[in-house]
Amino acid sequence: MPQLQVKRIAGALGAEIHGLDLAAGLTESQAAQVREVFLAHQVIFFRDQQLSPQQYLRFAQAMGKPIEYPFVKGLEGFPEIIEVKKLEHERSNFGGIWHSDTSYLEQPPMGSMLLAREVPPFGGDTLFASQYLAYEALSEGMRKLLDPLVAINSSAKADVSKTREDRIASDGRAEARKDYVSAHPVVRTHPETGRKALYVNIAHTLRFDGMAEDESAPLLHWLYQHQVKPEFTCRFGWQPGSIAFWDNRCVQHNPVNDYHGYRRLMHRITLAGDTPR
Repeated sequence: MPQLQVKRIAGALGAEIHGLDLAAGLTESQAAQVREVFLAHQVIFFRDQQLSPQQYLRFAQAMGKPIEYPFVKGLEGFPEIIEVKKLEHERSNFGGIWHSDTSYLEQPPMGSMLLAREVPPFGGDTLFASQYLAYEALSEGMRKLLDPLVAINSSAKADVSKTREDRIASDGRAEARKDYVSAHPVVRTHPETGRKALYVNIAHTLRFDGMAEDESAPLLHWLYQHQVKPEFTCRFGWQPGSIAFWDNRCVQHNPVNDYHGYRRLMHRITLAGDTPR
């Protein structure tokens, strides 16, 4: 059996895993190894994985429990797999802003994965940012200020909701609510590693609990800039068959919208998480 090889891609987070054919399925030992690398590096990548929807779903099931995304319908026969796409004539890309996936849900996902089906001839990379490092770089005084705070998160903030408009028009779920709202700690403790991570994001966080939006805005805007500093990030360039799998509990991501006039198609699976604490 090929030896699993791990290659870091940046100092902050991110590693490519080589030596696995995901189409063949993973043994329990291999799945445990992949999960170990995932927890250590926060986002992991695979190359040249030509998977059918069934094989892709089987890999996701080895990592966690796939769940359906609230706003977009899944593939026929595979409701847990949605298309994340931007067509040639469209200007907005799905989720094209720094964010943590669906932090407006009471139980946001543990992780998300993307499988590249079609990529543009240039551009379309995805940025990832470690929220462990963002928290750990704060001063002791700022950490003491933030540790007890709770943030209100919404799915209806304008900057992110407009990035969903094309996909909701073409593939929207009729039963989706217009707005999902939840309250989560500003600093969450990872349930598996025990490390603390910042858990606010510019796409979904409205305000601090007990404060008005205008009162919350100065500190939130500072945090939004701080938490995506270059030294906390990595960047991934896609090829057909590439997979990214990130830990939504400690990572934000941002797909770069720099390929107007070209098509980009990804298949996404979301994995169930727990209530942030």
